[in-house]
Amino acid sequence: MTENNYRILVVDDEQDLCEILKFNLETEGYEVETANSAEEALTMDIAGFDLLLLDVMMGGVSGFSMAKTIKKEPATANIPIIFLTARDTENDTVTGFNIGADDYISKPFSIREVMVRVRAVLRRTSDDGAAAVEQQLISYQGLEMNLSKKTVAIDGEDIPFTKTEFELLQLLLEERGRVFSRQELIDRIWPKDVLVLDRTVDVNITRLRKKIGRFSKCIVTRLGFGYYFDS
Repeated sequence: MTENNYRILVVDDEQDLCEILKFNLETEGYEVETANSAEEALTMDIAGFDLLLLDVMMGGVSGFSMAKTIKKEPATANIPIIFLTARDTENDTVTGFNIGADDYISKPFSIREVMVRVRAVLRRTSDDGAAAVEQQLISYQGLEMNLSKKTVAIDGEDIPFTKTEFELLQLLLEERGRVFSRQELIDRIWPKDVLVLDRTVDVNITRLRKKIGRFSKCIVTRLGFGYYFDS
């Protein structure tokens, strides 16, 4: 399997975890380097990487501080970042996304989950021309989203969607199989200055299911966890 030689930097003070991630990412076809501290990582050519997997809680410079440094430099500002953290709190998640994180994975995690998220982030952020064209359409059987025109078609028939419904469906389709908690959906879809209740998420999911007809069963509720698109 090849992933177009994407280069990934894993930064975590747990050396064993770095080696596990490196092995599995390289098995997927990525080129991977590791660093066991933010200080070590910042001596490397960050601009040469396509993605950073960055631990939040490290001795010395934290992952958040390193990310802020990277985002200030024009040469590295657009490199996508996936935060890895043992602290799964709403404040940490919001802080990460406000800094510019592209995703946030809580420890302990499964390797399969990391691989899925890495592929999704690289697909969304790749500058490759062919990938950019591919991203304009998201299809699943007879369900098709046109990201340029912001339209959704079911078996060739255009279905009207609100902006929120469209973005919810796009996120679930792009990361099929991943369970999103209500709070994650709120953080990813709704404006930061708007108060959104869990019930609001449920209502929008219900409307979304109605609109996608025979595909409604694909949006699965995982009780106690959230929602995912089952393909």
